[in-house]
Amino acid sequence: MQAADQGQAAELAGEGLRIGIVRARFNDAITRQLAESCLAELAALGVAVRDIKHVTVPGALEVPLALQKLALSGKYDALIALGAVIRGETYHFEIVSNEAAGGITSVQLDTGVPVANGILTTENDDQALARMAEKGADCALAAIEMANLLKRIG
Repeated sequence: MQAADQGQAAELAGEGLRIGIVRARFNDAITRQLAESCLAELAALGVAVRDIKHVTVPGALEVPLALQKLALSGKYDALIALGAVIRGETYHFEIVSNEAAGGITSVQLDTGVPVANGILTTENDDQALARMAEKGADCALAAIEMANLLKRIG
């Protein structure tokens, strides 16, 4: 294995990492698939099932509070936010999307615990369905990489 490949493998090694996942139940079929692909990728990267805490909340606006509670517990190396906000005919889409994203950013900056943002914000159901499996896995990768990076930085 080349040095660059070894470095990348170390960045994505999930053994011993503790990961918290907060999933919004609104648009449940989509968010379940986000969670399934995320959990499968975490397992593939070596994160033990016993080291994963997976909780659900009603919707995207509730995600940041649950993330904050997990982060402040000191038990997790990284967190993952999962949800789906699909544009409707009102301004509500912008409020939910912006406030959820801002809350997620605040949690990680205020606590120092990295949060992978997997809350889809799409124009329609088809866009969400097309992105859900890949985004869940991407969040697992981002969470592991950031947890390992912060451990190296100290």
